[in-house]
Parts: sequence; C-alpha cells; structure tokens
Amino acid sequence: MSEQEQQQTEKNNAKKDNDGLKTPGGKHQYTFYWIVIAALLGFWIFSSQGGGFFGGPPTIDYSEFRNQIKDNNVQKVTIRGEQIEGKLKQKRALKASENDTARYGNFKTYLPSFGDEKLMNILEENEVQVQTMPKSNFNWWTVLLWGIPLAFLIIIGLQFFRQMKMQGQNMFQIGQSKAKLQDSEKVNTTFDDVAGLEGAKTELQEIIGFLKDPDKFDSLGGEIPKGVLMVGPPGTGKTLLARAVAGEAKVPYFTITGSDFMEMFVGVGAKRVRDMFEKAKDKAPAIIFIDEIDSIGRKRGAGLGGGHDEREQTLNQLLSELDGFEPNEGVVVMGATNRPDILDKALLRPGRFDRQITVHLPTQEHREQILEIHAEDKKLSDEVDLGEIARSTPGFSGADLHNLLNEAALIAARYKRDAVEQQDIDQARDKVMMGLKREGMRLTDREKEMLAYHEAGHAVVAAVLPNSDPIHKVTVIPRGQAMGVTIQLPEKEKYLYEKKYMLDRMAVMMGGRAAENLIFDTSTSGAENDLKQITKLARKMVLDWGMSEKFNNIAFGGQQEQVFLGEQMGSQREYSDSTAREIDEEVQRILKEAFDRAMTSIQENRDVLDKLADELLEREEVPGKEVMKWLNGKIDADKAEEITDSQEEDIAKSEEE
Repeated sequence: MSEQEQQQTEKNNAKKDNDGLKTPGGKHQYTFYWIVIAALLGFWIFSSQGGGFFGGPPTIDYSEFRNQIKDNNVQKVTIRGEQIEGKLKQKRALKASENDTARYGNFKTYLPSFGDEKLMNILEENEVQVQTMPKSNFNWWTVLLWGIPLAFLIIIGLQFFRQMKMQGQNMFQIGQSKAKLQDSEKVNTTFDDVAGLEGAKTELQEIIGFLKDPDKFDSLGGEIPKGVLMVGPPGTGKTLLARAVAGEAKVPYFTITGSDFMEMFVGVGAKRVRDMFEKAKDKAPAIIFIDEIDSIGRKRGAGLGGGHDEREQTLNQLLSELDGFEPNEGVVVMGATNRPDILDKALLRPGRFDRQITVHLPTQEHREQILEIHAEDKKLSDEVDLGEIARSTPGFSGADLHNLLNEAALIAARYKRDAVEQQDIDQARDKVMMGLKREGMRLTDREKEMLAYHEAGHAVVAAVLPNSDPIHKVTVIPRGQAMGVTIQLPEKEKYLYEKKYMLDRMAVMMGGRAAENLIFDTSTSGAENDLKQITKLARKMVLDWGMSEKFNNIAFGGQQEQVFLGEQMGSQREYSDSTAREIDEEVQRILKEAFDRAMTSIQENRDVLDKLADELLEREEVPGKEVMKWLNGKIDADKAEEITDSQEEDIAKSEEE
C-alpha cells in the first residue's frame, strides 16, 4: 500500500470514528451515559453513608456496644447526633458463632430514642476517647435515592429532543408550517411537458399571467381568483400540472400535502395554516399548492359520532384564510383531489375555490402525445408504433403509460436487447393490465380443458356478435387473480354506449359459462367475476339508464356507496317493494337473454370453438386475428355451400322444365 493510500485510509477511519460520535447510531453515542451510571454505582458500592458492600463499618447492637465498653475494649468513639462510630482495641467476631470468621475493629451503632444518661459516665470510667460532631442534615444516600431517577429522566428527555431535532421536528416549532418554498431555478417542468389538458393549461396560464402582471386585469376591474381546485382520477396529471405552474410562474411557490397539517394535538393544524398564509403573504404574489386536500377538506360533522376535532379546526382556519374577515390578497391556493364528493360544501363555493378544473383520463390522441414525451429518454426500436400502443391502452392514465414504457424497458434489459421492441411493450401491457404470471400452478388436464373452453366461449361470442369490441388476444396463462383472459380492444374511444352494444357485451361475458354448460354440462367457479360484472351492468341498465323493456326511460337510481359510516342509515329507497321485485325480475330476464344469445352463438360455431380450445391447450395464447380468420373462413364456406345448393336447385328446375 502506498503512503498516499495509507493516509487516505487513516482519514477514512478517523471520519468513521467522528461519525460514530455524531450520528444517532454511532457506537459512542451512550458513552457519557454509561460513565455516569458507573460512577453512581461505584459511589454506592464504596459509600460509607449508603451501606455499600465495601463502604463503612458494620452496624452492631447498642447492647453489644455497652458490653464492649464494660470490657474496656473501646478505644475511641465519635458521636454525631444519634449515630455513634467507634474503634475497638481488639477485634471481635462479627457474630457469636464458631464457624463465622468475620471480625471487626470499627463499628457503628445508634443511640436509643429514649436516650442514655449514663453513657458518658461509663465512657469516662473506662477512659474512652470521646469526640462529638454536629448532626448533618445532608445525606448522600438520600441525594442518590432521588437524584438517580431524576438523572435518568433528564437523559431520556435529552435523547428525545435530540431525535426530534434529527427528524426535523422541534416541540417549540410544532405549530410552524411545513410548506416548502420551491426554488424556481430548480423546477424545470413546464406546460410543454404536459400533453393534452389544453383547457386546464389555459385556465392556469391566465392565473400565471395575473400573478406576473396584475395591472393588466386591475385596469378592467378584475380580481385574481383565490383558489383553483383540480379534480380527476389518480395518475391523470394533477400534481404534474402543479409542477408546471411552478416552472411557468417564476413567483414564490409553496407546496404541502393535506396530511402535513394533521397532528395528535388539537389546534396544531390550524396554527400551521395561519403560519403558511402569513409566509405566503410576506412573499406575495405567491402560489400555495395543497395536494390531497380531501384529507383536511372532508365535510364536517358527517357520520355517527360527529367529526374529527383537529381536522375540523384545520378546515375552519383554511376557510377563514381563503375568504374570511381579513382580506387575502396576492395569494392563489391550488388544490388537488380525486375525491371531490367528500369535500365540504363551504370549501367549494365561489370566493374560495373560484375555479374547478376537471382533469380527465387522456383520449387516444393525448395518450399518443404522452407516450411521445415519456419515450424521449427510452431507446425504442423502429417497429414500435406509439399510435398502436395508444389505441390498445384505453382507460390508461398518464402514470399508467409511464409505467408501461418503464416496464417494457426493464423487460428489454432483462433479455439483453439493444432497444425496446414491440413484444416487450406487449408483455409489459399484459403485466400492467392483468398482473404477473402465476408461476408454479399445476392444473389437471380436465381443469386445463375447462379453462380453454371457457375462454374460447368468450372469444367466439365476441367474434360473432356485430356490436362487440374486436378481439386482441385470448390467453389461458394465469395472471394476477385471473386464470385466463380474453382481451378486447375498442377501435376508437367511446363516450356514449348504445343499448345494442351493452347487450352484446353482456352476451360476451356469458360466453364462458355457456361453453361450460354446452361442453361439460356443468358450471365452474371461474365465471365468478363475469357474473358479478354482468349483474352489476344489468342493474345499471334497469335502474340508471332506462334500457329495459318494462321500465323504459325511467331512472330509479341504484344503491350508491356511502363514504361515511352512518350515512347509509339515512338513505331511503325511492320505489316500492313491488317495484323492487319487478326490477329484480327484469334483471333476471336480461341475464337470461344474454346467456341464450351466447349459447346460440357458440352452438352455431362449434367447430371454431373446438379449434380455438385445442390451440389454447397447445399454445396457451392465440391472437385475435387468427380467431377472426377461422370464423371468416367458416362464413365464406357456408356462403359457398348456400351458392352450390341454389345452383343445384336451378339445375333441377331447368331439367324439370
């Protein structure tokens, strides 16, 4: 090892030692505490006042003390109040026993409470040297008895405060705001990094312009909006929009989450709200972004037993700061939530949150734009078509699309590819939509056959019915909670669903159960999810959409999920028991018709059903294009047979003529 390397090693070792003294997990953290404890223990062991193991002479009986004086064996005594300490001329056995060899030369005893007037005369007669000292009120043993517990409490308190300080907490700063002031130079996100959401960006651009140039709006009598609430499903880009505002505004920008206000002490959250607005007003014009605002903005006094005092106090203070007695000038509050249904009505009124921006799931066009943004730092092969990926991912949010490309990149790296290929993206999409493959499952041959026919039933019905979505893939590979899946992808976005589409979709859901009954004359538990979905869909058709023959154009309103405990006790059904019975009968009729349509479809295409099931048993996955090819070939063959039959009939007629 060179001299330079040796010096560097010594520096590193010294640094480690220093870190051990400074860090909470260092080996020298409790050295001082152990020294104090050892000193106290040693004092107790050797203390003459505490009666320790090695400290002080033994205590003898007073009568024994008198006998030693009469035997002229006491050389000197020291009297301190009621305590007498003395020294013998010759050592005596500590106990009157032949086997006990312990002897003592110094002793200690105490005067009786009734006193002894003859003691001084006896001492003088036996020429004992007597020394008297004043009684001391100070007792080391009493000090230690009370001091050791107090010292331990102080040590524990110091350790508690040290840990709070290391975690960024301080009891004297517990009411201070946890909002972080973002450095505008470090926030690089702009509206160019946000695909779609043009309406939301227009609204936010106007607010940014107001903050940068308020005179432009003041000249027309316009007032700056006090609050903007962004509402939308998770992963649609609400927080991303907030970061883009921070990058575009170039004004002081405070960020905080709703949970940062909450503490176990009532009133702390309200104090943090006041402190946050005071800091923002000092730097006005400024923006405050509160993420997950529903954690403190939940409606007050809901459910059994009232509300939460700390949350309600925090909400009351937030309402007052947004639009209370004192004016709030130059501060714009931005909030984000995916649960607008549980927010307090007072929080949503104009004057507090003047504008509500709904951030929807991206459309196919916007999904392609989002994929282009996330693909900038990914190495994709030339065969990857982002437009096709956008079409095959309906219902995906921006976060889902980012996760999709990231999973595809990880899969490509696992197979040591130079670029992300289309098969990697397909595998990642299956993983995101259906979950991981369930390894180690051992199915019997009968279970595999039943599973193959179940999925083949779904696929054949979906291929036959004219209003169902095209088949993308049929698989019997277990993923997540599903033993097999028939994936259908729409050709384009749907915002309105026709009745004929819903009926075909329900028949496709019944395709698996119909195939089980037709081939095996039984039913399996694999249709559980299908039956739950189709029953829920049928009830919505009857109760909400007015799509039944008996209750056409009537919406009864289904049972809504209640957010708070106790609210469902106050909800009332808006129709009679007889109507409820008729609704159940109508739902059963719709389900029976869906099953009958599915059964008819697979009976008419039994050969395609058997072929698809055999292919699934052999290959486990079959593309939807192959299923359509087999079905179209069968249809063409049937048409050819019909033409041949008609030609034979024409020939027969001509011969008769």
